[in-house]
Amino acid sequence: MAQTDPFRQFLDDLRNRFELDHVAYAGMNPISGASHGHMTYGADWTSHYLQNKYYEIDPTLLKARHSIAPVDWNRLERGAEFQTIFRAARDFGISDRGLTIPIHGPYGDVGGLSINRDCSEREWHLLISGIIGDLQAAAVHMHDMVIQSDPLTRMLNSPSLSTREIEILQWTAAGKSQQDIGDILSISHRTVEVHLRSARQKLNALSTPQAIGRAINLGLIYPR
Repeated sequence: MAQTDPFRQFLDDLRNRFELDHVAYAGMNPISGASHGHMTYGADWTSHYLQNKYYEIDPTLLKARHSIAPVDWNRLERGAEFQTIFRAARDFGISDRGLTIPIHGPYGDVGGLSINRDCSEREWHLLISGIIGDLQAAAVHMHDMVIQSDPLTRMLNSPSLSTREIEILQWTAAGKSQQDIGDILSISHRTVEVHLRSARQKLNALSTPQAIGRAINLGLIYPR
């Protein structure tokens, strides 16, 4: 029996969970010098994309490399590169209604998790507003899985969180508010925020959901 690709399985699970058309990840590890790509697109579009080296001009990837905020494809400049790629994508039945979430790691590693779905603008905004936090955590998790598949990177990328920071992240992952956590640990909610901010910095995360995703992937806390 063929062994399941854990990266493709993760993307497939994400696609099914949020009823998306496709999910894709692209990233670069400067330590190993490797580039990575994993996607749920069909083999025909994947081959066409690679053969034409669209990854060199893909505006969704180029924009994400220099952004910390999610990149909505609808706001991208409709330049020649955009027209070239998305005109071809439409021929393969792929919608240009999408979003790319950038990930920036502590060693210069960068990545982007992209999703798309063919739907109305109203449906799209309702979808994204409801799942953006989960997507950010999933993006970090996917990026860390890929980057840490390299043994040297895994050895280097081991942030040192305090016991209190780990404890607070675990309670946050369990759905507790800062006030709840403060009551549980007999500390002020402001102290909880200080520890959360420190944990985000150490984990190189832009948000608490991203920090939770990275902490789970590193085995520092357990999924809720």
